[in-house]
Amino acid sequence: MLSNHYPVTAVKDIIGAGGTIVKENTISVLLTDSRRITNAAEGLFFALSGRRNGHEFIAEAYAAGVRNFVVTHQTEIKMPEANFLLVGDVLGALQKLAAYHRSRFKLEVIGITGSNGKTIVKEWLYQLLTPDKNTVRNPKSYNSQIGVPLSVWQINDKDELGIFEAGISTVNEMDKLEAIIKPSIGVLTHIGPAHDEGFESRRQKVLEKLKLFKHARLLIHNYDQLVGYEKDIPVKERFTWSTRFKQADLYVFTETVIRRNFYLRAIYKEKEIECLIPFMDEASVENAIVCWATMLAMGYSPAAADDRIERLNQVSMRLELKNGINNCSVIDDTYNSDVQSLEIALNFLNQQNQHPKRTLILSDIYQSGLQDDILYSQVADMIETKGINKFIGVGEALDKYRDSFTVPEKYFYKDTNTLLQRLKELKLDNETILIKGSRSFEFERVSQALALKAHETVLEISLNALLNNLNFYRAKLKPGVKVMAMVKAFSYGSGTFEVANMLQYNKVDYLAVAYIDEGVALRAGGITLPIMVLNPEASAFDKLVENKLEPEIFSFGLLDEFVKYAQTSGLSNFPVHIKIDTGMHRLGFEEHDVDILCDLLEENKYIWVQSVFSHLVASDAEEHDEFTKKQIRTFEWAYKKIEQALGYKFIKHIANTSGITRWPQAQFDMVRLGIGLYGIDTALPEGANGLQPVATLKTSVSQVRKVQANDTIGYNRNGKLANGGKIATVRIGYADGYLRSFGNGVGKMLVNGEYAPTVGNISMDMCTLDVSNIDVREGDEVIVFNDELKIEELAREIGTIPYEILTNVSQRVKRVYFYE
Repeated sequence: MLSNHYPVTAVKDIIGAGGTIVKENTISVLLTDSRRITNAAEGLFFALSGRRNGHEFIAEAYAAGVRNFVVTHQTEIKMPEANFLLVGDVLGALQKLAAYHRSRFKLEVIGITGSNGKTIVKEWLYQLLTPDKNTVRNPKSYNSQIGVPLSVWQINDKDELGIFEAGISTVNEMDKLEAIIKPSIGVLTHIGPAHDEGFESRRQKVLEKLKLFKHARLLIHNYDQLVGYEKDIPVKERFTWSTRFKQADLYVFTETVIRRNFYLRAIYKEKEIECLIPFMDEASVENAIVCWATMLAMGYSPAAADDRIERLNQVSMRLELKNGINNCSVIDDTYNSDVQSLEIALNFLNQQNQHPKRTLILSDIYQSGLQDDILYSQVADMIETKGINKFIGVGEALDKYRDSFTVPEKYFYKDTNTLLQRLKELKLDNETILIKGSRSFEFERVSQALALKAHETVLEISLNALLNNLNFYRAKLKPGVKVMAMVKAFSYGSGTFEVANMLQYNKVDYLAVAYIDEGVALRAGGITLPIMVLNPEASAFDKLVENKLEPEIFSFGLLDEFVKYAQTSGLSNFPVHIKIDTGMHRLGFEEHDVDILCDLLEENKYIWVQSVFSHLVASDAEEHDEFTKKQIRTFEWAYKKIEQALGYKFIKHIANTSGITRWPQAQFDMVRLGIGLYGIDTALPEGANGLQPVATLKTSVSQVRKVQANDTIGYNRNGKLANGGKIATVRIGYADGYLRSFGNGVGKMLVNGEYAPTVGNISMDMCTLDVSNIDVREGDEVIVFNDELKIEELAREIGTIPYEILTNVSQRVKRVYFYE
């Protein structure tokens, strides 16, 4: 019987490692992150080097119970029970092990690549083909140099079909993934501009992607995309589709909208066939055609393909975090359920520290390829490892194996209806609740029941984009430079503990808030990172000290007040941050204050100078570069005097977001990352800087109406359509943060992909748009800003800055957080 259980001695031979085996162990789990340890006893930790050196986290993994490590060098810390497998390339060893594992199985494998649509096509093919075969696939979008080997490692002898996607960002990457996946069938999705920057030309990118198929027997692709590449395609047998060329195997010649579905007609084997696609957007239609072509190429009849595609479900690859009833937080992952995605969701649940209890609502898991007793034993072990406090199982299989679960509280229900009827009995209160279920259980009804009902206008925050932006700036830092993340003003309008939890999980060094109450809220949300308070009030020093917050000291008066408070409270060496005014002229000690400041700080036993810092005034503006240089010189002079007086070292920091980009010489010991974390940096060229917009503000249409040429619209009768037309009233106004300045055609929103200008004045709770030339209905989604209609553009429209747009989004607008 083939499985993914290997003796560690066998693994050593497979990857060609050196080192000594202290104790023979069985390896079944591959680990790459010390924060995400499951089944530590059978885990093999790969100390990968990337943005962080994995060798730094070996001790943490060892403390969690891991005993097997793949490393480039042995750690100096004594770990008497550890097996260290020494290799020259840790990532290469991970890939070699996965490739060996794949080589042991004879299952059919579909390999998917392209610029866009890989994950959706993979998930849809899984939906379409799983009824016939036990199928294994990448969890979520695990398609990278690390994600692919972790995905392929899942294969066991029960699997009959594998569906794996491969993503690349530059040359010489695909050969490694091809060796791991070894697809027998290739699928090429849409080729677009994504990752163009990693290649000399579009042609070079296409040729690199085609390497995935060099040992495949069949390739499915859009005929149009590979015109001119005939000699480069390494596969003899091809199945093509096209909406333009009749010579394609599947020629789609007409598209008709029927009840918001796309009805397609095509010529296949000289006969007319049809297919109804339950989606409207262009990308989904193309991805569905790819799946249609794949099913036909694999021998499915046109009738069977049409029947299954018509029942395709939308794919959500995002975990959605939102506020719930009874002071709960709800993580919605209600569209699929398998062991791999459950582990990903549980890791995200473990990042949340805002509530004392973690709860999991889980349905039966279908088509896992494992026997139920083995499957639910694995699930139970995973849940115990992740520290779940309350487990709610729904389905007959979970009920059958209820004794496998040893969590403090557990409840079992035969179906979703029973759970909903008895939801109040669970007394869900002040908990973080993960809802994860197979689609047939309709857990979206559970999510709706637990979500806090709110205003339909929503600010969506992508935690993935936030992490991308954090890593973008980290890559610009010199070794050892710390990061302080600015989360003041409700994290620039993006949230409090939700953003801070992500930053804490990804090991930023400091957080900064404007006022003590903001820091108190973060502590209440489970944030343990050091927090600097930029503008502390003497009246709340007790709260500051009680919550271990660290004050900025910017004046002699504040210094005197805090020292007196520390003295009367019996404090000593309490950490403080000294602000030097080098030219901003808001807060801080000026140059002529530094000598007196040194006298007051010297041998002061009540406080400890944790950092000395200043603030660049115009780090993004080339015309003020001489002033910036003067600020840096003044700061260096000041901190050196203070350091000499104190006789000890402290953290020095002056660089803000634009300073990180333009002034690497000003990084010192730490940088303060603010608006750049949220995808905006005016010092970088727009659209070519690697940053991702974090926030999407969306609302919906309340009503659509026709107006005549002489009709007026809104307060003061300011709005008119010169020739008459159609307006849509949408659910956002100045009380939500959509400023009155956007009225009367200054602002615009996206309605079904089309720009619609405002008409008339902006009201408190709503506004109107000119949708005369747009197909729109009541309830349709409206985008206020996103990655297309950017915050920077809105700011330019009304002559302000992006900060104001973000921070003006009011608290009554519901925040929803996504993690993919």
